[in-house]
Amino acid sequence: MKYNYLLFDLDGTLFDYDKAESDALKNTFIQFGLNYDSAYLIKYREINHLIWQDFENGKILQKKLKTKRFEQLAASIDTKFNASQFSNSYLINLSKCTALIAGSEKVLSKLYDMTKLYLITNGLKIVQRPRIKNSTIGKYFDDIIISEEVGVAKPQKEIFDIAFKMMENPDKNEVLIIGDSLTSDITGGINYDIDTCWFNPKGNESNDNILPTYEIHHLPELLELF
Repeated sequence: MKYNYLLFDLDGTLFDYDKAESDALKNTFIQFGLNYDSAYLIKYREINHLIWQDFENGKILQKKLKTKRFEQLAASIDTKFNASQFSNSYLINLSKCTALIAGSEKVLSKLYDMTKLYLITNGLKIVQRPRIKNSTIGKYFDDIIISEEVGVAKPQKEIFDIAFKMMENPDKNEVLIIGDSLTSDITGGINYDIDTCWFNPKGNESNDNILPTYEIHHLPELLELF
């Protein structure tokens, strides 16, 4: 077995983030006494995707990201609400969502006996810490690296420095990162010279400039590497 350490992304890789995002947004609109339309989710996802790209590229701070995306959402749907309060409620609702990607717990339970497991996420601590604690998969991980807590995010080299220090600096050949994002997980792994596994359940087109070591479409395929 080549890999003794696995770095897992969280949202969209182990947690069903699409469901969590949808449920949290709808529940927050209801809590604020606002009418909700499924089109709002589509608009929010467009805004959120772009603003997280800005964050990965160092163009916006994470603390500003939380509120700015809802300021933009309110303007785009011509609805008035306090973006800061809305953001806080949304994050609390999101922190309660622990639905998993199909196969994730089965895969982790098998890998747990074979290798060391760590989480590395660009998510927010107010969301990720409770979700991990309340989920059925938190017990499998030695530790979690959250970008907001350490002050750097994937794909930046520094967050991988922190992860490797946490893992007591193993040989890079022993480490594999698994994630659904080409721009953060896979690019970060490539730039840090570790092997990468792109989890691509939707069959998205790859980027010719970002070439993962492996590509899987269902999490149980990961076990074939072992």
